[in-house]
Formats: sequence, structure tokens, C-alpha cells
Amino acid sequence: MKKFEIHEGIITPINIMNIDTDIIIPKQFLKKTTKEGFGKNLFYNWRFLDKKKKINKKFILNKKKYKKSSILITGKNFGCGSSREHAVWALMDYGYRVIISSKFSDIFYNNSINNNLLLIKLSEKKIQEIISIIKKNKIYKCKINLISKKIILNKIKYNFKINKFYRFKLLKGLDKIDLTLKKIKKIINYEKKKIPEYLEKRKLFS
Repeated sequence: MKKFEIHEGIITPINIMNIDTDIIIPKQFLKKTTKEGFGKNLFYNWRFLDKKKKINKKFILNKKKYKKSSILITGKNFGCGSSREHAVWALMDYGYRVIISSKFSDIFYNNSINNNLLLIKLSEKKIQEIISIIKKNKIYKCKINLISKKIILNKIKYNFKINKFYRFKLLKGLDKIDLTLKKIKKIINYEKKKIPEYLEKRKLFS
């Protein structure tokens, strides 16, 4: 996986609470098991007005300045609803690297850790402050520094906290398989060891 240290990109404010996984990627698009190809249907029912994909010009991601957004700042309880991992795949396939909210659903949070999508938790007060700054000052770009754990909007900086293991995975660009492979010698040596006597007696390996 690609390492994450510092990312600069367009930040999109969607100031709505309780955005669930069916809003992020509707159920009719969950027919694939690969991670690619979901981005084109991200926020489908908000981006399009009908099944022919008539563009909803009022939706923020359809506005020219937000077309290549890679940072999303949004309302409380993002990613609630079902446990579908496709929601994270759709966000990443569209191009998102960072989601900022005051609260994420637990399963969505874990799915994001497993896929190395950076989720940043800030207080609701700071979320609304940042959204207000973006709108008043017409700020479209933002820098996320994972090394110093800072969000930077022009000269304004916000510190954030992150789980150490989550941060390590992102900085190193490692997923769970990579972490397992780092222990491959120990795993092989363990497997080569004599089968414990109590298991032999039970003939579990006969």
C-alpha cells in the first residue's frame, strides 16, 4: 500500500449528520468483491437525479472546484448503517485519502483502518469552525500532516490524535497481510516444531 505522510488536496465540506453506508454506496452496486470500480457510484443518489445519471448540479461534488476532492469534512456519525466494506472502497476509489468527522461508526472505522483510509476525529465545535472557515474564506485546499498530526488550512493549524498502531500502518504503507508476512520466519519455525504430546494423543493430526 502507498505510504501516507503528508497529503495536500481539495477539501469538501458536507455538513450533514448520520451519512450511512447506503448513502455512500447504494446496495444495488454491491455486486463485486474487488475493491475497484465503486468510485463512479459514490453518493449516487445525491450526485445523480435519475437512473440515466443526470447530474444533480446542486450537489457539492458536482461543482467544478470540488471535482477532484480527496479530503472530506462532514457531520457526526459518518459511516453508520450496514457493515459493508464497499463504503470505504467507494470513497478510496473516488480518490478520498482523508475523512474528518466528530464521530464514525465503529465498523466503518475498523474497515477504514484495514484499508488504510485516514479517519480524523475532531470535536463537533472544531468541525463546525473548520467548515465555517472554508466557506467564509473560500478555502478549497487543505494539508494533512500525519507526521506532526496537524490539519493545515492556509496558516490555521489544528492538532489531532490518532491511534499509534493505525498511524504506524499508514506511515509505513502496511496492511494486515504485510504485517503478517513480516513474521513469516517465526511462523514457519513455529509450524516446524513438534506437535504437542497432548494433541498427538488425541490423534487430531492422524
